[in-house]
Amino acid sequence: MSRKQFWRYVRGLTAPVLLWSLFAAVLVMPLQSWLRGDEQYDEATIREWIDETRPFRLSLPELARDYLKESDKAHANGAQGSAAEEILTPQNYKLGIQEEGIQEHLKSMGIPPQMYQGQLPSFPVIYRLTLLLDVAPNGPQKEIVWDSNQTRLPEQYRELDYSIGPRAHVKVQYQLHAYNQRQQIEQASARRVRWVGVLAIAGTVVAVLWVFLVQHREQDRERHRIMVQQQIERAEHLRLEEELRRRNAESRHEETERKLLEQRLATQAAEGKALELKSQLYASIGIMAGSYAHNIKNLLVRPNDLLRRCLEGDGLAPRQENMLQEVRQTLGTVTERLQQILRTVRRDPSRTELTRLDLNEVVRDLQHTWEDLAREKWKLTLTSELGPEALPIQGDLSHLEQAIENLLFNARDATFERRNQLRDQARSNESLTAEARRQALIDAAAWKGAVTLRTRRQGDSAVLEVTDNGIGMTEEIRRRCTETHFSTKRDNAIYEGNSTGMGLGLSFVVVILEHHQATFEISSEPLGGALFRVGFPLAKAIAPEKAT
Repeated sequence: MSRKQFWRYVRGLTAPVLLWSLFAAVLVMPLQSWLRGDEQYDEATIREWIDETRPFRLSLPELARDYLKESDKAHANGAQGSAAEEILTPQNYKLGIQEEGIQEHLKSMGIPPQMYQGQLPSFPVIYRLTLLLDVAPNGPQKEIVWDSNQTRLPEQYRELDYSIGPRAHVKVQYQLHAYNQRQQIEQASARRVRWVGVLAIAGTVVAVLWVFLVQHREQDRERHRIMVQQQIERAEHLRLEEELRRRNAESRHEETERKLLEQRLATQAAEGKALELKSQLYASIGIMAGSYAHNIKNLLVRPNDLLRRCLEGDGLAPRQENMLQEVRQTLGTVTERLQQILRTVRRDPSRTELTRLDLNEVVRDLQHTWEDLAREKWKLTLTSELGPEALPIQGDLSHLEQAIENLLFNARDATFERRNQLRDQARSNESLTAEARRQALIDAAAWKGAVTLRTRRQGDSAVLEVTDNGIGMTEEIRRRCTETHFSTKRDNAIYEGNSTGMGLGLSFVVVILEHHQATFEISSEPLGGALFRVGFPLAKAIAPEKAT
């Protein structure tokens, strides 16, 4: 038998063995209760008889307790062991009286059941009563005995050792039932044992039958396994033959494959040329799109001027003035979008024109450009904390502005998401009442974002920090947010046609900062806002011109 077959047999036999063990455990409890039930009942009756019998006034436990108290007093007065018993003292005299009282109590307990055995069938027949008392801590026990002096055999009586106190216990030899009644009890116990034996035999038969069935099933499985193995071997043989035929066919078509490879290389060369032409076409389309956007932007100058004159005029109704303001705002948005298109098609991050710039001035201009729009339309506060001294750097102004604007737009979208998260949280909170949910929605809608542009000098670097109180990022998103085309698809950040989710904003920022030899760090946590830190190398001081 293999090891695998052995363990399979073991698993098959586990169920009948566990079933038989459970069956035996269930039988042991009632068997013990049947065999020990009468005996436990008899012992409980004797213990109750010892505790409650009062022939004179006190019970046997009370007499033993009083005797031990007097014995302790005698030892406390200087009497030690047998010498205390030979000297006649008040304590010894009282102990002798108490011992006689205990002897009479035992006699009164033992004689009536013996004398009236026929009239008192429920009383026990007492053959011997022995009271053992620990009168000294390390000395021998005091023994007070009453014996009926009747002849008896060991099988006729039972013996009970019963503790009636911390230092006293009683040994009783008794017979509670008549001899014929005991025979009936023993016969009933024998019948119970036979029934248990029958049940055990039945359980064993069931277990053996189970084992036979398991063995038969394992044999069937083994035969089935052998048949399956033979089928697998035949299938493997057929597969090898097919593989041989396939290899022969491949060797015959080897020359054809080489020709196909040459054709494929030629096709790849043609595709490369087509890709180059396509790139040139895309570049031409970009130039044309930039030209169209520039022309449209120029066409918007006249409508903006006419709107300005209309709004400066008097006599306009409030509704008409609001409508003109809305038209002006829409034209401003179109102008802004066209400006973004022009920046996209005209600016190449890899071709920078570095000039000397003051980082504080760049940030101040950007705040002035976007502050009103941020307050009125984005519902956020755009503030700046500029360093006390000038921060000269070498940079491309247009590229640098676009990079900082991307960081600003990213912060704006994060505040949009945070506001939507507060709305969703208020709607989904079922524990709130209708009024409380309505107030929570109002508070969520009134929540304002905050974006701060902060500059400072740190060693030989000019540091720019963009912080927000938006939705924040998890650790995984923080690590991957600068990857090209990586996006969290924040559809709820859509604002006036600015659809995020293309995954190009931060990757574009990284490209620009690399060409400026700048460092870029991101710190964020969920619901804790974000911090974007950029470090630019400070520009060297300009040497004064030599006098001519």
